[in-house]
Amino acid sequence: MTSSVPEGTSPPSPMAGPRIEPRVALSIRELTKRYGSVAAIDRLSLDIASGEFLSLLGPSGSGKSTILMAIAGFVDPDGGDILLDGQPVGGLPPEKRGFGVVFQGYALFPHMTVRGNIAYPLKLRGIRGAELDRRVERAIDLVHLQAFAGRMPRQLSGGQQQRVALARALVFDPAVVLLDEPLSALDKKLRAELQFELKSLHQRLGTTFVNVTHDQEEAMTMSDRIVILRDGRVQQIGTPDALYNTPATRFVADFLGRANFLEGEAGPVSGGCLTIGIDGAGVRHRLRDSEPRMGRTALLALRPERLSVLAPDAAVGDRNRVEGRVVTSAFVGSQHIHVVETPLGVLEAHTPAFGAGVLRKPGEAVALAWPWDGGVLVEDR
Repeated sequence: MTSSVPEGTSPPSPMAGPRIEPRVALSIRELTKRYGSVAAIDRLSLDIASGEFLSLLGPSGSGKSTILMAIAGFVDPDGGDILLDGQPVGGLPPEKRGFGVVFQGYALFPHMTVRGNIAYPLKLRGIRGAELDRRVERAIDLVHLQAFAGRMPRQLSGGQQQRVALARALVFDPAVVLLDEPLSALDKKLRAELQFELKSLHQRLGTTFVNVTHDQEEAMTMSDRIVILRDGRVQQIGTPDALYNTPATRFVADFLGRANFLEGEAGPVSGGCLTIGIDGAGVRHRLRDSEPRMGRTALLALRPERLSVLAPDAAVGDRNRVEGRVVTSAFVGSQHIHVVETPLGVLEAHTPAFGAGVLRKPGEAVALAWPWDGGVLVEDR
């Protein structure tokens, strides 16, 4: 849970030299913050590697913003340690910690131009003259605001204000940049565009970024690793690919994307496949080494895009198959969404719209099919 090495990395070859572990930039040890009887942060421990883009992801009230504000120094924790390059910073005021911070509302000075806002952190650090000008121009170039440097914040769009806030956080070359839902105030299309801009900027700079978001797509697009939080506790840490394809719990599978859940009696294992009995029907699941071994019951998480929607008499070969009737359906651009009532419960299927033919209508009989390795066993918590 507290490894500083991004998960999903392949082990070195036996012929390779000694593995070089990434340097830990930021360490959090047993961090705790309570508001009355509620633990906003509950003994959190985490290592963040130098140059990593790490996102704290969770629902409202999961503690993600409190964690970020505690790192920044705007929230006083009740216990635990925060270390930058191995040195404790918990006793320092925010301005002495040296973190760049981008707030949700940007927090730009309305009476200063773009250039003035970006220069402000340098002036606080006693930087003047040609060195200040050089750094400010470099930061303006980084966020592509050369044509807007003389404007006031009120003369900028939301996306441009976000770029100013980011440039201000980067201008003094901080070791770590803290991002508090920086894209949440933008419309969906602009938010998607800026996700890739921010990811590209991070890759060019190599600075450590710690991002807070409640947007699953944003976290998966930008992050090297994601920390999924619930009630101030870590539920799972991993790469976007690992978390999506091999969630450990029902909560993680349900929160990160969408999932169908099939629960039944764990039966015999044959040919590497577990049989799960659900209301007299048998579902086969190919076991993975990383999956938890079930007791009497098994809970299978099945992503909607793993399901095929077929004619009721279609042959499916070596796949699971269940018949049902369409409850509702929708066309959402790239996908057809079908909600189907089956003997296994109500299942949701997402299929590519291109080349799929007409959308199935409510009441229409269909068959759903998915491969034996299409799901993943998860813990029921």
